[in-house]
Amino acid sequence: MLGLRKFISVLLLAVFFIPQSANAASSEEHRSTPITARLITAQDGIPGDTRSLSAGLHLRLNEKWKTYWRSPGEVGIPPSVDWSGSENVKDIEFLWPAPTRFTAFGIENFGYTGDVVFPLRVSLEDSRGPATLRAQVKLLVCSDICVPEEFALDLTLERGTGIDQGAANLISTYADRVPDDADAGGVRVAEAFIDDDLEELLVSIRVDAPLQAPDVFPELGAGIALGKPDIRLGEQNRLLWARLPILSADPGALEAPRITVTDGADRSFTVLADRATQELPPPFLRAATKPDVLEMVWIAAIALLGGLVLNVMPCVLPVLSIKLSSLVRHSDIPRSCVRTGFLASAAGAMVFMWGLALVLWGLQRLGMSVGWGLQFQNPLFISIMIVVLLIFSANLFGTFEISLPSSLQTRLAGAGGREGYSADFFTGMFGAVMATPCSAPFLGTAVAFALAGRGIDILVVFTALGLGLSAPYLAVAAFPGIITFMPRPGRWMLAVKLGMGVLLLTTALWLFWVLAGVAGMRAVWAVAVFSGAGILVVSIPDLRLQYKWPLAAASFVLALAVGPNAQQPAAPQDAKKAALSWVPFDRGEIARRVSAGEVVFVDVTADWCLTCKANKALVIERETVRGALEAEGVTAMQADWTRPDERIARYLESYGRYGIPFNAVYGPAAPNGIVLSELLTSTDVMDALARAGTAALAHGNAGQD
Repeated sequence: MLGLRKFISVLLLAVFFIPQSANAASSEEHRSTPITARLITAQDGIPGDTRSLSAGLHLRLNEKWKTYWRSPGEVGIPPSVDWSGSENVKDIEFLWPAPTRFTAFGIENFGYTGDVVFPLRVSLEDSRGPATLRAQVKLLVCSDICVPEEFALDLTLERGTGIDQGAANLISTYADRVPDDADAGGVRVAEAFIDDDLEELLVSIRVDAPLQAPDVFPELGAGIALGKPDIRLGEQNRLLWARLPILSADPGALEAPRITVTDGADRSFTVLADRATQELPPPFLRAATKPDVLEMVWIAAIALLGGLVLNVMPCVLPVLSIKLSSLVRHSDIPRSCVRTGFLASAAGAMVFMWGLALVLWGLQRLGMSVGWGLQFQNPLFISIMIVVLLIFSANLFGTFEISLPSSLQTRLAGAGGREGYSADFFTGMFGAVMATPCSAPFLGTAVAFALAGRGIDILVVFTALGLGLSAPYLAVAAFPGIITFMPRPGRWMLAVKLGMGVLLLTTALWLFWVLAGVAGMRAVWAVAVFSGAGILVVSIPDLRLQYKWPLAAASFVLALAVGPNAQQPAAPQDAKKAALSWVPFDRGEIARRVSAGEVVFVDVTADWCLTCKANKALVIERETVRGALEAEGVTAMQADWTRPDERIARYLESYGRYGIPFNAVYGPAAPNGIVLSELLTSTDVMDALARAGTAALAHGNAGQD
């Protein structure tokens, strides 16, 4: 590459000594709507004393159009040129100027916009005769849609000595943008680490001259796509460290890492990095951006509202039943006890939220993927919730009663009813646990802010969430006189008790369904059989206590030990029965389909997300929306997050989301996606589909013209 620059410099100096022609040699132009292309040379003839020519493939891309680098990113096709028809040409070296980064569909791509010249170093067979360059060019140009371009360019040079300064300068300008090699770039050390699961790439490069605002373009092999880099500088900006997620990879195509670094328009270099055997530590931890006080207050208010709305979401059905049970139980005791009991319930909800915040902060510090409701991807957690709900519902149905020793009952009775405070505490905590599978309106924004920020951000947001969720408890604690509006105890309480038992049993059945999606039917049968045996044991009236509870405890332990470990491999998505013809989630496929003029509706869902199911039943599966999603040119794509999937987690994180439901619509007029609200409406979906497809109709009409 340095040899080419020296060669071009010599040609430029020769301008002062060799007569100049009026025009540089250039091929006929290829013109289309997105692009103008031609071959150019610095010489308009072949001097008798040279076997090399300086040439270039000049592309002029019209506004909003782009083409791709040799490594295009997750989608795209690099330009290719077939020179086999050339005459008196021994070899042509095709050089690539440093690319720029552009983002579409949430995917990083690399290439060029505006004008670009690919410098060519042409070696001749015979310097005494004419030469002909014949290029069969294939490239992909993209705007709102992508268009494959294929054309031929021919350029014949006779003998001559003229040089055109304009063409020489143009080729020289882009030759200077071709990245240096490691030595010329001042690279001392270059290392790259790829984890065994092919999930991320770490890069560490030391250079002689400080970097200012670098960007990193790694190449690992064909078909291997990477996300946006997290770049950090250390050692007076002479150490570059970058972490990049690997979005898609074929282990068989993995090659030695080739890293291109750009630092402004005038500095770039490419190095072959050594493969490191252990993870490369960052040079320092960059401080998170600190929001101001007003932003914190605003986010806390959104979180408070989100927590409040959680109380009426469908996934909080057990919470509502437990609240009703608590009100009935406290209807005939002093107001001071009612106040204390409901404060205890609020404390339970707050303690859970603070504990969850601490766990998420710890996982975040360890670099793990965290999100709202992800515990419902864990079969052990689901099994525990099932066992607890079955025990509670069986107790409400009267199959067994938990009685304390008479001496303890007498002691607690004299304490003014304080025996219920611990139960109230765990009622509030249990309700908060069951609230987490949902992303209520306003909740997604607040949780995303927290999980992407500092520890104090997580604490503030989850405190506000807890206050919103416990607001009904706090309201009763503040106004205990509300119990005067409750009917007097009577036989109706038995009906309420049975009704709440049905609600809890229904929730347990829903969790069985979730467990089937997460771990398979073997896990469902194991948990059902062993937990059922435990409840049966405690329901036998004549069985002695010294046998009853140990046997029941053993059955429940077996349910939790055997069930989660009996999980089966996940069934392929296309094997799952669905009303719509869903296409399995593929982030790259979104771009490919939109490039072809299609509209793509993405639905991120999970079996444990009741809000997702409500959206599907009330909006997506309704006739109007379903008809639009089944129309020609529209693709319905579903991402099933019932089980952990890093691809889906990274996709959500790219939009600042850490929970579901999540829906977005992509199209020629909306290549970066239109993100919809957590609670869908038919109007919003239809409007997004129409807006995303507007450009497709425009381009289709233009094509007909």
